[in-house]
Amino acid sequence: MDATEIRQLVALERTHWWYRERRAILRRELRALGRPGRALDVGAAGGGNTRVLVEQGWDATATDSSPVAVAIARERGLRAVSADARSLPIESASVDLVTAFDVLEHIREDYLVTEEFARVLRPGGHALIAVPCDMRLWSSHDDAVGHVRRYSRDSLVRVVEKAGLQVERVWSWNVLLRPLIARHRRGSTGSDLRRMPAVVNAGLSAVVIAERYLPVRSGRGVSLFLRARLDDFGSKVSMC
Repeated sequence: MDATEIRQLVALERTHWWYRERRAILRRELRALGRPGRALDVGAAGGGNTRVLVEQGWDATATDSSPVAVAIARERGLRAVSADARSLPIESASVDLVTAFDVLEHIREDYLVTEEFARVLRPGGHALIAVPCDMRLWSSHDDAVGHVRRYSRDSLVRVVEKAGLQVERVWSWNVLLRPLIARHRRGSTGSDLRRMPAVVNAGLSAVVIAERYLPVRSGRGVSLFLRARLDDFGSKVSMC
């Protein structure tokens, strides 16, 4: 993501339906993990998700390869360091949680990134990952924001398990809006990252919030979420 995209994201993320609901998902997952510890937010951009971690009591550090992103995160009062996700400047076995929302799809050597997640996590630590899914949804948006792939469930699980992490859950997100988004992107050019009328934003927000209460997580969506754990004993964890 280039500097212009990062600044647009920071300007929009407080109110934009997409980013608001992703932060809500992050909060729910943090509650499920229990007691806060040390967290690393990889590919944090301006630190919107890092702020959620801090608000929930985590000792969080934002990392990003963009100097602009790091500077913005620091301006917002967050601890932030410049880092390539393939070679994190973090001690091994030193963090309890790694978050990486929309990171892996930007990096050709995604297996190096998940290996780094496994390296920096303490035994019993977790990774929370979000990625765009389904190459059938590829559009000019993906080109504009620098994606190199969209994932299937199998390909995402494979790169996570290859690193030695045990997958606990994989689920789809943005299932209800998938037909609308697919149709929009077929006729659009460039990134979808832009301000929209308040009434449209509210309507899209209402639809995606409905997914919290409907049994749609196994359907085909626009994004995938995954939660994995570093298990010292190598025991298998069931996937739902």
